[in-house]
Amino acid sequence: MSNGVTFYFVRHGETYFNFYDRMQGWSNAPLTPKGIENVHRSGRGLADVKFDAVYTSDLQRTIDTALILLEENQFNEGLKIVPMKEFREVFFGSFEGQIAKDVWPQLIKSTSIKYDLPQGSEAEIQYILNTIKELDPYHHAENYVEFWQRVESGLLQLLNKHAGTNQTILVVCHGMTIRNLLNGLIADFNKKEPLDNASVSIVEYRDGQFRLKAYGRTDHFKDVLNDSNQE
Repeated sequence: MSNGVTFYFVRHGETYFNFYDRMQGWSNAPLTPKGIENVHRSGRGLADVKFDAVYTSDLQRTIDTALILLEENQFNEGLKIVPMKEFREVFFGSFEGQIAKDVWPQLIKSTSIKYDLPQGSEAEIQYILNTIKELDPYHHAENYVEFWQRVESGLLQLLNKHAGTNQTILVVCHGMTIRNLLNGLIADFNKKEPLDNASVSIVEYRDGQFRLKAYGRTDHFKDVLNDSNQE
């Protein structure tokens, strides 16, 4: 069998902006106590996975999440976190920090009326991102092409460095970033469910093909109580 590389894409833990249901792209909020707890639980479930390299976006919520995951990992010695701006979440421009329920329904309705696309589909998400840029009075928000080109350039850097090494790479980033990566890489990607905080999606790259091994897993979460009961 030829050599490949396996990527573990983990969404950051819950932040206060997540909890308050606010638009959060390049803006940053700290992890909530629940967010920290669930990242620890996710990390315990991944404690036996030997990562060869760790990457995050350059936003603090992903760096903090990666630090917790490494704290729980038994093979963490010598691992250093490499932040990359390419793996940031999509930028919402002047919509950053606004209440999501006041923004998303309007965007979804506008997109549905104009394009009549299935709700939750990747095509709908693409058009919604384009609509956000159109509606942003400063046009600072990223449209789909700008977002994808940025994220894709980060992935290409990782492939150039790690493809064919049989290594396992941890990438901690963001919900829409991971979903759009998977949609761009996996030929038959059809998942509509949003990714939970601290969930893991696993992708293998071998023989020039990407294979989805897991999507949005949280069943690996491990509580301290469960560990105690096994002693």
